[in-house]
Amino acid sequence: MPPRYQVRADYDARTIVVYQAYAPAIAEAALRAGRFVTPFSFHRMTWIKPSFMWLMHRSNWARKPGQERVLAVRISREGWEEALSRAVLTTADPAVLSEAAVHVQWDPERSLRGAALNHYSIQVGIGRHLIRTFTDDWVVSITDLTPQVHKAASLIRAGHAAKSQRLFPSERVYPLPRVLEDRLVRSA
Repeated sequence: MPPRYQVRADYDARTIVVYQAYAPAIAEAALRAGRFVTPFSFHRMTWIKPSFMWLMHRSNWARKPGQERVLAVRISREGWEEALSRAVLTTADPAVLSEAAVHVQWDPERSLRGAALNHYSIQVGIGRHLIRTFTDDWVVSITDLTPQVHKAASLIRAGHAAKSQRLFPSERVYPLPRVLEDRLVRSA
């Protein structure tokens, strides 16, 4: 059994993939521009998730209204770790949390069918004062995963869960720097 709090992600030496689900208008504009542009909101917190399965649960496999398009957002590891270094756990004192540029919360990881598992997945909320840095400096690429999400969901509904897993991104333990692990994992 994996540790209760552990960041698992698709990453390489320079980048990490986080997932977001949006309405078609936001997703299409971002895909055309190769970055987030209007109608994406630059005035509210945006949540990024390195767990594909957690986003599948959250978006109901891209069927939830306003979350019909699933995007894989590849960001720099430098940006990811900067965000985490500025983060405050959502369980912190409300006054401290209200001033934080980034929020972190841990939610139960999800199974293929959406059941809560005994270990947690990190969710990172980028605050409105840092969103331009996220969109303009950290985002490396944006990929539409919606077709493969729909195909995987169809396979699961048809009883072919093992086949559906071939369509999932490969995630492994992300090597958090010790200082971030102490702040965000050990104190969770």
